[in-house]
Amino acid sequence: MKNYIIRKICWIALLACGMDNAALAQVDPHFSQYFIQPMNVNPALTGAIEGDYRVSAIWRSQYSNSLTTEGISAENTTNKNANFGFNLVNQTTSDKSYTFTNGYLSFAYTGVRFGRNEDHYLVMAMQCGFISRKFDITKMQFGSQWISGTGFDPSNNSNEVFVKPTMTTFDAGAGIAYYDASPDKSANFFGGVSAYHITRPTDPFLSSGEKERLDVRYSVHAGVRIIASDLLSIVPTAIYMKEGDAEEKMAGAYFQVYASESTDLMFGAYYRLGDAISPFAGFYYKGLTFGVSYDVDASNKSVAGSKGNSVELSISFVGKGKSGVSTNKFYCPRF
Repeated sequence: MKNYIIRKICWIALLACGMDNAALAQVDPHFSQYFIQPMNVNPALTGAIEGDYRVSAIWRSQYSNSLTTEGISAENTTNKNANFGFNLVNQTTSDKSYTFTNGYLSFAYTGVRFGRNEDHYLVMAMQCGFISRKFDITKMQFGSQWISGTGFDPSNNSNEVFVKPTMTTFDAGAGIAYYDASPDKSANFFGGVSAYHITRPTDPFLSSGEKERLDVRYSVHAGVRIIASDLLSIVPTAIYMKEGDAEEKMAGAYFQVYASESTDLMFGAYYRLGDAISPFAGFYYKGLTFGVSYDVDASNKSVAGSKGNSVELSISFVGKGKSGVSTNKFYCPRF
């Protein structure tokens, strides 16, 4: 019964993350607006911003608010061919019976440049941090606590033993990214590959007495910024992630309209293959970007009869300090 309950919770988390071909294994929480948490896609995107620093926050609600995910991040560039970042993600069920938290520090080396004006970047990065998972046994219900004709009786013994309801482990990842920062071009390409959980942290919840380990999560992403006119840019992107037998394939594009020198309007949509369509809208004003997206269920999957529609709200701010190392406007590989 214990394995069934835990696997059920993990299955909900799998669907919440939008994975298809899912296996019963722990899968990292992530967002449809994955460009708000770039270090969760590839640590080599740390500091790939149009300023000296950026702070971001995102909130996601799924299944009638039965599962929420929050993320915060901060990035900083330097003039020493190095960028630094921090990101934290927390996912909880509505009754707080299950909590998943991860936090990482990222370091990106930006000194590899080539091309006539050294406008092509090859960035290499490392990431290290922790994963923490927790089950609150007092908020779970087991079959032995249900009585025919009476219903659920919490005073009944669950007959279940959880040796480690809380687990925190060290984790690490790495990535490589390329982007073309050449000015005055009509199309600038970017892309990269990354791997997370390369230390294969132990996952004690999926088996009894055995040391089962998390699968490595691989990510491949690519895109191009197309300058259609002085007032419009189009940015098509695609991402593929694989963790064990679980996969995510997502592609789409957003349009960026330059309404004024300090204001941009953004809108577009992404399709997660076999799972959902996610329209997106936002605006940029003097370094501050606000976005909202809504996942419309496009699959036959459901949890407890509830479709997988979800909403995300995001906000980020890019600031300029005194370092003078800011990337030229709109030339960086921003999604």
